[in-house]
Amino acid sequence: MATVSFKEKIKGVGGDASYEAKARVFQEQLEAKIPASLRLSPAILEDPPLDVTHIPETCGLLAPKELAITELDATAVCQKIAAGELTAVDAVTAFGKRAAIAHQLTACLIDFFLDEGIKQAQQLDEYFRKEGKVIGPLHGLPISIKGMLPVKGTVGSAGFLVNTETATEDCDMTRILRSLGAVFYVKTNQPQTLMHLESRSTYGRVLNPYNTDLTAGGSSGGESALVAMKGSCIGVGTDGGGSIRAPSAHCGIYGFRPSCRTTPLHGVLWYQPGQDGFFSSVGPMCRSGRDMRLFLEVVLGANPALLDPDALPVPLKVTNLTKKKLRVGIMMHDGVVVPHPPTIRALKWAKAKLETSSEVEVVDYTPYDHDRGYSIVRELYFEDGGATVRRLLKESGEEMLPLTEWVISPPHVRDHDAAEVWKLRDERDNYRREYSDHWRSQNVDVVLCPPFPGTASLHDTAKYWGYTAIWNLLDYPGTAFPSGFVADPAIDIYQEPPSPMSAADEYNLSLYDATKFKGAPISLQIVSRIYNDGLVLAAQEVVERILKS
Repeated sequence: MATVSFKEKIKGVGGDASYEAKARVFQEQLEAKIPASLRLSPAILEDPPLDVTHIPETCGLLAPKELAITELDATAVCQKIAAGELTAVDAVTAFGKRAAIAHQLTACLIDFFLDEGIKQAQQLDEYFRKEGKVIGPLHGLPISIKGMLPVKGTVGSAGFLVNTETATEDCDMTRILRSLGAVFYVKTNQPQTLMHLESRSTYGRVLNPYNTDLTAGGSSGGESALVAMKGSCIGVGTDGGGSIRAPSAHCGIYGFRPSCRTTPLHGVLWYQPGQDGFFSSVGPMCRSGRDMRLFLEVVLGANPALLDPDALPVPLKVTNLTKKKLRVGIMMHDGVVVPHPPTIRALKWAKAKLETSSEVEVVDYTPYDHDRGYSIVRELYFEDGGATVRRLLKESGEEMLPLTEWVISPPHVRDHDAAEVWKLRDERDNYRREYSDHWRSQNVDVVLCPPFPGTASLHDTAKYWGYTAIWNLLDYPGTAFPSGFVADPAIDIYQEPPSPMSAADEYNLSLYDATKFKGAPISLQIVSRIYNDGLVLAAQEVVERILKS
């Protein structure tokens, strides 16, 4: 097969002449914001290696002090700023410069406004100098923001060129983060429709930093690539079908999907307003487990329900697991699609390791009719049969990507009248009750399972969301986190030809060639019942500590 050039690989969505002219304006605006002093040499960009994660360290554009700052996680950045050991200006400058480099290698950004971030940081440093204290728990912390979350004065989008716009105000989430002391400097890339587990837009296709032949995931793929490249220590994503957990898993970072309506959604850009068959939730994508906890503690501590009438006043209660034995259910597969060998290897290793610990009790978890649940949530996503998506593409002359065509096509997607909408919600609610009864019968605190049917997928192939979307349907909070392993073609092979369990499994099997996934991070997922967000955080901490011991 012919090798695709880097320029072709990273290319964005095309369209007719009218679309191309408008797209060029947005692309050139972003291009102009990347300073000449941070541009990589044409020699690097002509033919970069598949693994681009080390280029920021070796390209010579960052000073040793800046490289050291960008090695920190969000918790450490906050601690150092509060102790007077690091300024907000130095922090945002280091991450902003590294973000500019990351973007050239992965197409992770849609807006870059480091100058504005430095101005914010200067004001915070001045406050700290005068008052001798921080303005809030996130004082000076640089936070990257997914494209669909408005930040006043910056570019945002609801997944199409036709609804790409400059925000006139912050959404509730960015308003809360700003009030806590956060500094904004970039907005990150996401896919057409916002409903792909890959991220390709007008601004380019987001590439996986560990292997650019693979996707960084979606829809928060710009965030996952940027955090993996250390151009951000913490970012904000959204998740309605796996859009925090899948990209976090693909790029070997940490991501948390909170129970819906606990974190604020008001003001977030979306093209199906009023659609309430499913909800997204907003959560962190970051470099450590403790960063997830920091984010949720301070955001929920700000009581978003005071701002957003749709937000529920559910406080975060992190379970104390020193007083009880954690019961972990292991789900090797969902009964529909068996994950590729690297994921199975990591899960088997994790199970064996946990079984040696006195802190946890390990049991096998039996999934409950995941095929039916996945069918219900897929139907809920586009209750108008995809008509809105087609209209928005037509309005600007934007081409329909293959994954868009797949996600709005039968058998899962069709138009519904009011009675059919009610019937579908009734099916959803009945399934949720049945699943809740099943979970209780399994007597587990949390389930450890795959976050995806493999490592990061090859481009344009992510067509099974069952390992994340099922938990969206149930509204069970979850986290994806790195196992510490990467895919290895020498050992991640099928010992004997597997027999497919379903058509989706047969498709997933057809994608696997061990050599193509070399170096891809292997991640795990932990989930628990609705509103058990604090238990998921506590369990992740315990499980990761045992696995690393």
